Amino acid sequence: MVFLPDESRSLPPPSLLNKGSVWLGLIGWVAALLDNGFNQRPVIRAGVHRQILFTTVGWFVGYYLAKRTEYIHAKLDRELFEYVRQHPEDFKAPGI
Repeated sequence: MVFLPDESRSLPPPSLLNKGSVWLGLIGWVAALLDNGFNQRPVIRAGVHRQILFTTVGWFVGYYLAKRTEYIHAKLDRELFEYVRQHPEDFKAPGI
């Protein structure tokens, strides 16, 4: 999968209740409410199945976006530490 390479499997999974999941789940729910409003249906009562579906899709998209950002940050950290390890003369400890 291009979105998450196989080497991302070595990272611990993010929490199911993370900021990205909550926000995108909320956005999905609001999108379902807006769809009801634009189509002149009762906003809260109509299409409860669609509200649950949009919220669930938003939640999982947020989860995988959080997983991808953790992978990208771990990859950048690994590259930075490898560069520091290969060039110790550029990163000397300050003299006290």
